Amino acid sequence: MFTLAATNGSMGIIGMLVYIVVIVGAMYFIAIRPQKKQQKQLAELLAGLEVGDTVLTTSGFYGVVIDITDDTVIVEFGNNKNCRIPMQKSAIIQAEKPGQAE
Repeated sequence: MFTLAATNGSMGIIGMLVYIVVIVGAMYFIAIRPQKKQQKQLAELLAGLEVGDTVLTTSGFYGVVIDITDDTVIVEFGNNKNCRIPMQKSAIIQAEKPGQAE
């Protein structure tokens, strides 16, 4: 009778561990994996950024890339050719090559 109680207790612990592993696995596939995929796509986008590309910034402004350095870009906004603003590359969330249609 004593061994039966110990067996039921160990089965409860094993069941709880399986439940925890399933929850952690689900969280990985729901939250962590898509976020890493999105970060990889953004890194590829920023690596392929070229002068003349039309970009969308995190603040919602559309502009054209005028100059690129290691971690900053100069973006020209609107029709006014004097409106050029330097910003970090990380502020760009979308880019479109010239002549490319959405």
